[in-house]
Amino acid sequence: MHRVRVDASKCRRCGVCTLVSACRSPGRCTGCLACYWACPHCARVLEPAEPEGEVTVLLDGAPVRVPGGVTVAAALRAAGFRFNEPGREPSLACGTGGCWSCALLIDGEPERACITPVREGMRIGTDVGSFEPRRIIHGPEPHLVGGKATPWWEVDYRRYVEAAVWAAGCNLRCPQCQNYLVTYDNVSPALTPGEAARLLAACHRLYGTGGVAISGGEPTLSRRWLVGFFRELSRLTGPKVRRHLDSNGTVLTPDYVDELVEAGCNNIGIEPKCASVEAYMRVTGLSDRELARKYLENAWRAVEYVYDRYRERVYLGVGLVYNPALVTLEEVAEAGRRVAEIGEEIQVTVLDYFPAFRRRELRRPTVGEMLRVKEVLEAQGLRTVIVQTSRGHVGPGDRRRLRP
Repeated sequence: MHRVRVDASKCRRCGVCTLVSACRSPGRCTGCLACYWACPHCARVLEPAEPEGEVTVLLDGAPVRVPGGVTVAAALRAAGFRFNEPGREPSLACGTGGCWSCALLIDGEPERACITPVREGMRIGTDVGSFEPRRIIHGPEPHLVGGKATPWWEVDYRRYVEAAVWAAGCNLRCPQCQNYLVTYDNVSPALTPGEAARLLAACHRLYGTGGVAISGGEPTLSRRWLVGFFRELSRLTGPKVRRHLDSNGTVLTPDYVDELVEAGCNNIGIEPKCASVEAYMRVTGLSDRELARKYLENAWRAVEYVYDRYRERVYLGVGLVYNPALVTLEEVAEAGRRVAEIGEEIQVTVLDYFPAFRRRELRRPTVGEMLRVKEVLEAQGLRTVIVQTSRGHVGPGDRRRLRP
């Protein structure tokens, strides 16, 4: 295991470690690493450490000896408890406290195993069906442009096209995360699916939007929460409203997609980001090549499955990314060919990665570079390509057309 120390020479006192990703055991690091991943200035350093003796907890009523001075998750894993794969609770999906997918019944209340310190005599229950799931949610807010799968013809830059919320927690570690203050939030109050759906539906009614959306972070990490959210959202908004999920696709298995569509999700954006494992690792910050390959291929399989099974019921969008420091035009073309092989009419949106989070040295691609990306993708046969630029989105139809 590792513990975290602060490198004072890099600390900028930005407040992220207190206002966004707060320590649950200040003065005695338990190795949860939430602050390490959240720090935008890399001022947290990992050092090898050993557990601090043992404590006794009551696990589903039975006394169990576990390591002390660590998180509940680490203690239970050392005792042989197996968390599920991300997308099936309880799982160690984000590891930073935002998604709540690792929540167990701790001393009678739902609490996150990944950031909660274990202690002597703690009562831990593993039956997650005994409590309603919850998740940290930001918003709702109205949105003029929408997300990867917002139908391009609905965007006119005058009316709000969607009401949206953003879910905290992500299983990727993108050093240029464009939304890191949401992604790494473990401080804000967590909402049940019904609470989040009611807030979003109210925003939708207030602004008269054609769609409602959830993005992140990564919304799919808490399956029970997300399915319940779409069920309640469907009840509150009616059949004509677009109910939009924006996802990185890493845990969207066919049965998960089926369950979401049955719950009323009719608009899905999936972001594999690129086509090669090498580029995917550069973009996502994953160092485990096998895990990166697994996540990337699962995202592409999810695109294929939604298109093949649900293209008459679900509007599908695919998200790719571009910055010349991370992805080459040849890799963009490879991703474009892969989308075109699935369906040439699929809407593709390309984000221009700009300086953010831990990659503040990045140079934002110019408008001309992004227009070149658009040309490269259209040369693969794709008919609906939208690129994000510093001067707005450029795409088909009436969307803004800019000169380099």
